[in-house]
Amino acid sequence: MLLPETYKKLAGEGLWHNNVVFGQNLALCPLLAVTGTATNGLGMGLATLVVLVCSNGLVSLNRHLIPSEVRIPVFVLLIAALVTLVDMTMNAWLHEMHKVLGLFIPLIVTNCAILGRAESYASKHPVAMSLWDGLMMGFGFTFVLVLLGAVREIISSGTLFANASLLLGESLAFLETTLIPDYKGFLLTALPPGGFIALGFIIAGKRLVDRRLASKAIRETIGEPLTES
Repeated sequence: MLLPETYKKLAGEGLWHNNVVFGQNLALCPLLAVTGTATNGLGMGLATLVVLVCSNGLVSLNRHLIPSEVRIPVFVLLIAALVTLVDMTMNAWLHEMHKVLGLFIPLIVTNCAILGRAESYASKHPVAMSLWDGLMMGFGFTFVLVLLGAVREIISSGTLFANASLLLGESLAFLETTLIPDYKGFLLTALPPGGFIALGFIIAGKRLVDRRLASKAIRETIGEPLTES
């Protein structure tokens, strides 16, 4: 079954065009702090995704009951309650991951992207669309977390999804890969400056892709034959 056009647009916005990191430049603190490995990025991304989806749904469900004068405190309270539940659940079922992510799980409350979607979208749209918006924004954020973590991990240690079975459960042991055996490592990418540098290259690459796609669309519109550059 094909998605309606509105849902396709929301998917494109969340995953690429208005991505939390690429388009809005939000949540950079947890992005750079926990992406030493792809495993850490995946854990943080999934926790944020759950909070985004649930907060969007709750805000949309109660949008006609919340007075506009107190909407921001109510949104923050809802988000804080959800983050507390996620924090306690991870502590109980994914304790090793909880120890690795540490303070950054409670700090999801301060993630501007979550409050921003609640205010700008969920409070103005039906529940189904708000849930979909939260899901796509969450997937988009998780994608960047995993991508940055993978780049840093490969360059710094030559592995990918190291300790996935320990941190995320035995069912994800298949993700653990050693890409470069006997690799001596490159420490810079495991440190915060390396995170900034890697993120800069990723954002530059995304903008280059956007420029190429825009140029291709213009050429197709005016009927100019495409040539390989």
